[in-house]
Amino acid sequence: MPFETPPEGVEEGSVVFCWEDVQFDLPAEELLKAWLLAVAAAENAPVLELTYIFTSDEYLRQVNVQYLQHDDYTDVITFPYTPGAAHGDVFISIERVRDNAQQYGVPFEHELCRVMVHGLLHLAGYTDETEDEQATMRQKEDEYLRQNPLIASSV
Repeated sequence: MPFETPPEGVEEGSVVFCWEDVQFDLPAEELLKAWLLAVAAAENAPVLELTYIFTSDEYLRQVNVQYLQHDDYTDVITFPYTPGAAHGDVFISIERVRDNAQQYGVPFEHELCRVMVHGLLHLAGYTDETEDEQATMRQKEDEYLRQNPLIASSV
């Protein structure tokens, strides 16, 4: 569904990064924004407002409990606001990303970009409930990671 104009108060095409209770240097913010906008365009998901909130494990667990009734640690939780659009909040646990990067033997930036694009793919309408959906999501993640100039050489 094409959008003529974004909802009132939302700048079309905005990607915002926020830190809740963690501090770390996000590499090449403008390059990441451009990459995320390109992914959204490739998925035909118009970007209205895409907000990434970087948190600790405990903060994200509390979000998981409060809003999804899951008492688990996770690396990413996505809250969509407009179906078919990149309009929502993507919460990411930096501690989980660091642990996953170590477990999978990849650089932190690689795993961070994977969970960032994972959240965006959820906003674009992908789910990962079944094994087939998980395989599709992983294939899409890998495809877009190869296009990310920050990490393409390590994929």
